[in-house]
Amino acid sequence: MNQQAQRDISKKLKVLNYAKEIGNVAKTCRYFGICRQTFHTWKKSYEKYGEKGLIDSRPCPENHKLRTPKTIEEKILYLRKHYHFGATVIVWHLKRYHDIKISRNGCYQVLLRNGLNRLPENIKKRSRTKFKRYEKKVPGHHVQIDVKFLFFNDSDGKRIKRFQYTAIDDCTRIRALKVYEKHNQQSSIDFLNHVVDKLPFRIKMIRTDNGHEFQSKFHWHADDLGLIHAYIKPGTPRLNGKVERSHLTDKKEFYQLLDYTDDVDLKKRLNQWEDYYNFIRPHSAHQGKTPYEMLKQRI
Repeated sequence: MNQQAQRDISKKLKVLNYAKEIGNVAKTCRYFGICRQTFHTWKKSYEKYGEKGLIDSRPCPENHKLRTPKTIEEKILYLRKHYHFGATVIVWHLKRYHDIKISRNGCYQVLLRNGLNRLPENIKKRSRTKFKRYEKKVPGHHVQIDVKFLFFNDSDGKRIKRFQYTAIDDCTRIRALKVYEKHNQQSSIDFLNHVVDKLPFRIKMIRTDNGHEFQSKFHWHADDLGLIHAYIKPGTPRLNGKVERSHLTDKKEFYQLLDYTDDVDLKKRLNQWEDYYNFIRPHSAHQGKTPYEMLKQRI
């Protein structure tokens, strides 16, 4: 007999013996915090089967024949540990690159069973005001630009600060990334030139926040390139929501996995991540298609 069964017997015998001593079922139930129906169920079971009747019935054992095969489970765990994918993206990835079909719930159960259903630094869910979401239908019609601040420590423990400039197309979610050591208008102008050369379509409008790096010099440089430069309203980062959300993806799927040291070529690694994001990574906004597959579809 296992320890859990012994605990069940001990607990219920204590209740039954107490009722026998005081001779009052109602007081016994109030004392132990149980209902009378439960008490009488235990009593009848004890009178009929003895102590074995006091052992709680356990749920049916898991049918291992229905469990996700070990080979598929290993792939799910690998994608979770190395890329921090959620269950939905893992399902898309397995279907696209391994021709493996598995339900989202089946994938989640694998993560839950292995204690990986929550990611490190997972953001707590909280109620938020819902806003009407939009999406442009033409590539290049609207490109959002923003800066992500990066902090690292070198081998001597000295704090290093870098700045990731990000541009994302509203329609296709294709991104252009570049890292700089300075955060000023000159860096912004250089990045805008990079974006114009990098993106495979003509850009009509760019949208930025009101930061000092996007002021007059940058604004008129955009005008010289024939681009419309619009500022979002102060205090409304949701208007640049797609680039803001992409920075969260960078944090979870790239920087949390980046073991930064002095010998790491950050620019090279960022270029590799950019290519992976644009050409390989399934995007939830496109129901599992990559940004470049969406570009082909739009064109």
